[in-house]
Amino acid sequence: MTRLTVNNEAVQYLMAPDTPLLWALRDASNLTGAKYGCGSGSCGACTVHVDGRAVRSCQMPLSSVEGTFVTTIEGLSRERTHPVQLALIADNVPQCGFCIPGIVMAAAALLKRDPSPSEEAVAAAITNICRCGIYPRLVDSILRAGRAIRGEETIPAGPRPGIDPADAARLVPALDAGTRR
Repeated sequence: MTRLTVNNEAVQYLMAPDTPLLWALRDASNLTGAKYGCGSGSCGACTVHVDGRAVRSCQMPLSSVEGTFVTTIEGLSRERTHPVQLALIADNVPQCGFCIPGIVMAAAALLKRDPSPSEEAVAAAITNICRCGIYPRLVDSILRAGRAIRGEETIPAGPRPGIDPADAARLVPALDAGTRR
């Protein structure tokens, strides 16, 4: 039995100690924001925070996270109000969205550690793979999120989860509710 805290709730996993944290989160806790991508820790789709550090959960056996605090994208900000989330939405960075939870988690950990990173520091810290090629806009958005964290910029809130598509289009003009099916 592995005991840890996930999104500020104490949990016990009755799974083999070598089970990857990713599968405990997805299968046992139904926290599906962290994605299974490559299974080798290369792509970053499975990134979560363990004691505040961004880690690839597909490579973390449960035995190594006993007693830790784990935060998933669901626990970062349920209302999508974390500055990284706001910046990505405001700058229309997400495309297919598969990699975005892992990227948000990696960027949030970076900005917590260093709220004023350089472009080079962002590029070095965000090694997640995105097949859509969002990297130039991604770096700019992460720098924007840093400005928001430092109080130098306000980022407007995007559409809330569960919003009607027509209402979302009024809040974020890039969303065209008329063409979405």
